[in-house]
Amino acid sequence: MSDGADTASPSEEKARLREVQIRRRAALAAAADTEAAIRARDYLLADPSLSPGQVVSAYWPLVGEFDTREILRALHARGHVCALPVTGPRGSALVFRRWTPETALEIGRFRVATPPATAPEVRPQVLLVPLLAIDRRGLRLGYGGGYYDRTLAALRGDGGPGTVAIGIGFAGQEIERVPAGPNDIALDGFVSDAGTWRVRVGGSN
Repeated sequence: MSDGADTASPSEEKARLREVQIRRRAALAAAADTEAAIRARDYLLADPSLSPGQVVSAYWPLVGEFDTREILRALHARGHVCALPVTGPRGSALVFRRWTPETALEIGRFRVATPPATAPEVRPQVLLVPLLAIDRRGLRLGYGGGYYDRTLAALRGDGGPGTVAIGIGFAGQEIERVPAGPNDIALDGFVSDAGTWRVRVGGSN
């Protein structure tokens, strides 16, 4: 008799995997050496598709998330316009406000540090996206709110310049397969403490 695992919906699969990946990420964060964030920074800055002057959004890390602060400081020093996401009501897309090293951050929704409402709103050309897991198709497991999927749908569907979305995390967060739902939007690549890769059109890396 089947236990139902073979007929689980993508949302049920994601919920089970999310519990596993939260624990896995916490273990990876606890075991990470102090140079992990610097290695990821250097891998990202060496990517020839990241052009100086592009508007790049990262995120201010929560406990357990991959630390992007070194990346933000390096991007700002190289002349990029940097931004952090601001989370609105459930069902909305993210808003991006400009960040500099002098920005006094506020604690917003879900206890996430964000620029104040007075910081200018910008449109990112590159998104660095937090995650719990990612596969080589670029499919990402997040926290379940759908904010980045809605945001990418809006940024890529409004006729403006295309937005590149790159997951960022520990190398150990890459898994064989992330369950896909109808509204999931694949990322364009992944940067970690062990290197970078991009999703190949028509196939996997």
